[in-house]
Amino acid sequence: MQRKKSSFLAFICSLIPGAGEMYIGFMKKGMSLMLMFWGLIFFSVWLNMGALMFGMPVLWFYSFFEVHNLRAMPDELFMTVKDEYIVLPDFNSTKLKSLQNKYHKLLALVLIIIGVSVLWNNVYGLVEYFLPFDLRNAMYSFGHYFPQLFIGCAIIALGFYLISGKKKELDMNEKNNILEDKGGIIK
Repeated sequence: MQRKKSSFLAFICSLIPGAGEMYIGFMKKGMSLMLMFWGLIFFSVWLNMGALMFGMPVLWFYSFFEVHNLRAMPDELFMTVKDEYIVLPDFNSTKLKSLQNKYHKLLALVLIIIGVSVLWNNVYGLVEYFLPFDLRNAMYSFGHYFPQLFIGCAIIALGFYLISGKKKELDMNEKNNILEDKGGIIK
């Protein structure tokens, strides 16, 4: 990893999320940030969900200050920083298999929903002129709002899952504390 890079070019590159990290030699980190930033734009436009755009300033500021913090590090400390992907650090084939086994049904469902949405919009574009006005409007509304409804339901389901997981954890901790108070053995 080259340490001595132009401060001015590092500043210019830091204005684009991920480009500054890539300029100073952190390719995995830079690629992660760039994919997250542009992916966020893509999904917010594709799903017509402007609320997703609120994540963009967070990613931009993180990337900007990350570049300048890395540039300001002493050489010894800079050389010890590992270039890792942001979302999945230390990503290897064993972890990939584990994630695939754990979430394969969820991934399949998401891919099916995306495929149906793309197919629906393309088929609608082919037949819209042959349909009566009311049916055309109903089909357009369904195709336009279905991805948003699906994402909204998925977010609500994730919220309930996280709440129930935390409740189970708290209940388990409470039971363990009761057993400890009574002199029970916990394994």
